[in-house]
Amino acid sequence: PRSAVGMASPAGAGAPGRPLEDLRPDKDKKVKKGKKPPVRAGVEEDLTGFKGTLKDLEGDDDDSSAASLRRGRRAQRRADEDKAREEGGKILTFKKAPPQGPVMLSEGMNLREFAEKLGVKSRDLIAALFKRGIMANINHTLEPELAQELARELGIETMVVSFEEEVQLREEMARPVEGGGRVSRGPVVTIMGHVDHGKTSLLDAIRSSKVTESEFGGITQHIGAYQVEVNGRKIVFLDTPGHEAFTMMRARGARVTDVVVLVVAADDGVMPQTLEAIDHARAARVPLVVAINKIDKPNANPDRVRKELSDRGLMPEDWGGDTVTVHVSAVKQEGINELLEMILLTSDLLELKANPELAAQGTVLEARKEVGRGIVATVLVQNGTLRVGDVFVAGATWGRVRSMSDDVGRRAKEAPSATPVEVTGFDALPEAGDTFQVLADEAEARDIAGYRREQARGKGLAPVLQAGLSLEQLFSRIQEGEVKELPVVLKADVQGSVEVLRDSLVKLSTEKVKVLVIHAGVGAISTNDVLLASASKAVVVGFNVRPERSAAELAEKEGVDVRLHTVIYEVMDELKKAMTGLLEPTFREVSTGRAEVRELFKVPKVGTVAGSHVVEGTIPRTAAVRLLRDNRVIHEGKIGSLRRFKDDVSEVRMGFDCGIGLERFQDLKPGDVIEAYVREEVAPTL
Repeated sequence: PRSAVGMASPAGAGAPGRPLEDLRPDKDKKVKKGKKPPVRAGVEEDLTGFKGTLKDLEGDDDDSSAASLRRGRRAQRRADEDKAREEGGKILTFKKAPPQGPVMLSEGMNLREFAEKLGVKSRDLIAALFKRGIMANINHTLEPELAQELARELGIETMVVSFEEEVQLREEMARPVEGGGRVSRGPVVTIMGHVDHGKTSLLDAIRSSKVTESEFGGITQHIGAYQVEVNGRKIVFLDTPGHEAFTMMRARGARVTDVVVLVVAADDGVMPQTLEAIDHARAARVPLVVAINKIDKPNANPDRVRKELSDRGLMPEDWGGDTVTVHVSAVKQEGINELLEMILLTSDLLELKANPELAAQGTVLEARKEVGRGIVATVLVQNGTLRVGDVFVAGATWGRVRSMSDDVGRRAKEAPSATPVEVTGFDALPEAGDTFQVLADEAEARDIAGYRREQARGKGLAPVLQAGLSLEQLFSRIQEGEVKELPVVLKADVQGSVEVLRDSLVKLSTEKVKVLVIHAGVGAISTNDVLLASASKAVVVGFNVRPERSAAELAEKEGVDVRLHTVIYEVMDELKKAMTGLLEPTFREVSTGRAEVRELFKVPKVGTVAGSHVVEGTIPRTAAVRLLRDNRVIHEGKIGSLRRFKDDVSEVRMGFDCGIGLERFQDLKPGDVIEAYVREEVAPTL
């Protein structure tokens, strides 16, 4: 009967008639986390047999109940570990012995790789990132700053290195060789100097005297670098003697040149580009060898050249200094051997070494696309040995060496250290100055190239970051002790202003910061000046000059701080205020347009009106204008009148002609440039 089923039985829970609801815990009582639910009296004894059954099931690996029970126990054990760590205040703990020495952090490192380096569990790292509000998995790419912060929690010292440096260190540790395996390598030389002082003639003289005629004609040049052999030793000459190429490589972080040969004509002496070359070599901290050329000319005066060099701090050796000077004649091929021996002697003092057993590392000197060959790059191998078939990464590109050819066009299967070669097999066009690194794993090369492309794409979408040191940042850096020197690139309209400004800026130096003029010259601010400032983290100061259009665009792209002044004491006051933290809000000039003066017209009661053609942007009637003549500022003021034919207009756009009259200024000439601009206030960011 129904009533008999609902009756309680004193025999216990297993007896018939006991309601099932009586076996459950009380619903009214709340069960605390981590505690077992209460069981009514009499039930515990009846569960004994059930527990024994589960113990018997544990021995059967094929039984699903036993497997689920084991999984439950493992989950409970992990939960207990997590709870213990959280109670102890730490999420990250070592699963093995902590690493000895600093841990290397490089770009593109994912969470799994970082966990292996630290010796912790990946899930602990994921939990630590989750506490910081970062949802991550084992393939998440870690930024070096975040990785350093996580390592500090464990008390582990870290060292941020580039990907290429980490690969080289891995290679050296994986292939220990007696004596380090390092052997002497040849120097890499760049020739610099003033225009028409004989740089090209000297290069041709070295080539023709040291390259044998049997090598496909001998002096045929296939790539932008070549080798010569002197007394069984090799010297690499870069066929890019221009200052811009030299500085561009250094601005990208590529230290390629070991020695600079400065060519000075004996009949001409030290000239502006000679001084510029000296400043660039000093900023790069590269040793100089001076070649006094054209000594065969009747009006040659080598002693005058030596005196001018000594005035610039390059005291010749035979005058008691440490600058090597050699007399040469490129036309008569005199002194070539002495020059090459001096280059080798200078390189011996540098103790240039390389390990031929390592995977090759080098620098991309130039790259281009060729029909039928694809992307071809000139690569200078600086360490290790490059072989056909090697997988490599160069900047944001990767590939496999499909073919190689040397400086005279011959096919090569391998290239040792200090060897320039043409390489094919790139998946995209690399940039000059990119580091070329051979890897063992193709997937790793593809991943790091993809990561760098993503980073470059992100930088292109993000606002331009300040790469160098601006005056707004100067005082805060001084307070933090980061800045010891303030490098300045100085350009002015005349030589007298250059000398006065140079001396005045140097006198601004204090105990905390030293003002260092790394280059001073006459003329407009060029792209070469901006590149030098970018490479040296310098501020560009222009006095009565303007930057070239390409230089202004490059300065904005590279984040170089360019300061333009027309009053000398304003330059000094601005630097003083920046060094004492009193810098007021600055004004940024935004160019709206440029017009070129074609003809001049005399208008009664108005004066001289410039018949102009707008070559760029827009000329607004209300904008401030600046009159430029040979890139020098002649006048600053406002527009007095702006007309199209006989009508007054508010603005004139690019491609149209107009008449422009300047307020209180009549000294206009055909060929002058009228630059219109507006000033926007920029608050300091100290």
